[in-house]
Amino acid sequence: MPRTGERKSAYSVLVGKPEGKRLLERPKRGWDDNININVREVGWDMEWIDLAQDRDKRRDLVNAVQSHRI
Repeated sequence: MPRTGERKSAYSVLVGKPEGKRLLERPKRGWDDNININVREVGWDMEWIDLAQDRDKRRDLVNAVQSHRI
């Protein structure tokens, strides 16, 4: 059986509120941020929206990504 002091400290952990401040989290990354990171990883400096609208450049990017991942 736990001692009285141990029981009180366990109770305070379960019921008590933590002291101090909570650290701020970094903003969540969106799917479009991930696409931009992947495009830059391959070495392209264009925005993905511009690439999506240009069929020839998009095809070149897809081929570059496929050869980069192999």
